[in-house]
Amino acid sequence: MKLSSIFKSTLIATLLLSGVLQAKPVYVATTAIVEHPALDAVRDGIKKSLNDNGYSGDNLKFTYESAQGKPDIAAQIARKMVGDNPDIIVAIATPSAQAAVTASSSIPVVFSAVTDPLAAKLVPTLEKPGGNVTGLSDMANLKEHLELIKSFIPNIKTLGIPYNPGEANSVSMLASMKVEAGKMGITIVEAAAPKSSDVMIATKQLVGKVDAIYCPIDNTIISAVESVVKVGIDAGIPVFAGDTDTVARGAVAAVGYDYFDLGRQTGDIVVRILKGEKPGNIDVKMAKGTNLYVNPKMAAMMGTKVPQEVLARATKIIK
Repeated sequence: MKLSSIFKSTLIATLLLSGVLQAKPVYVATTAIVEHPALDAVRDGIKKSLNDNGYSGDNLKFTYESAQGKPDIAAQIARKMVGDNPDIIVAIATPSAQAAVTASSSIPVVFSAVTDPLAAKLVPTLEKPGGNVTGLSDMANLKEHLELIKSFIPNIKTLGIPYNPGEANSVSMLASMKVEAGKMGITIVEAAAPKSSDVMIATKQLVGKVDAIYCPIDNTIISAVESVVKVGIDAGIPVFAGDTDTVARGAVAAVGYDYFDLGRQTGDIVVRILKGEKPGNIDVKMAKGTNLYVNPKMAAMMGTKVPQEVLARATKIIK
């Protein structure tokens, strides 16, 4: 029996080396709360990192599912993924991350594009969080965002923010924005939009009350940002954003992350786990790098113009 086992092991090893048998591919199951350019870029960046580290072709099973903006669907997807037993679940954006963490206590979960992992109760601490969860936060530098808006409107007194009160990251961002804005003498006027279909109605409620509108890194708002832009054009109110991809979709300007690169940073965490590190021993990372995008055409359509000093330091100018 012992010799037979040795023979079988030797035969399998030989077949693997010869390519007759293929090693089981690693299985990375990926999900996001909704499809929009920033979150799609995160997904693509994750896959690029995996490919760059040798996980591609026959040795990688990479799946992706969108929850179509609905937390109940995110929960269904998470439960299905746990049943499929992947090597790692990667959850993009707060609602999908919360669903994955709730569904799995053993399969490693790596989150990405989550503004406040602590407020979302994904991890108890950012340093060596323990358990099966770690990931990457895209917490924005809100002071920098406000300074950009003031460079366009030096005497700004009121700033409107449409947001989804059901997204923990948005609630956390709004609270932080009120603190930072207060230091600059700016009053925040909020407008709740629980669903994408509510975004235009919520934004219209800000007309006549604010000097500018800010679209936060809120998946509900970003998925329907064209509605915000239309209101901004019709009312002559400049629309700014915390997501640079939104500038190509009509916002005047934004300081934010390159979400493809953020995906690659997330993918690097995934690779560490695939190579044997435990998620709970890996610190939650903060996204690195910022870009400045501006859209002079949209600025003119909303009754403003891009200051020369902003143009001079812009990473990208949308034509």
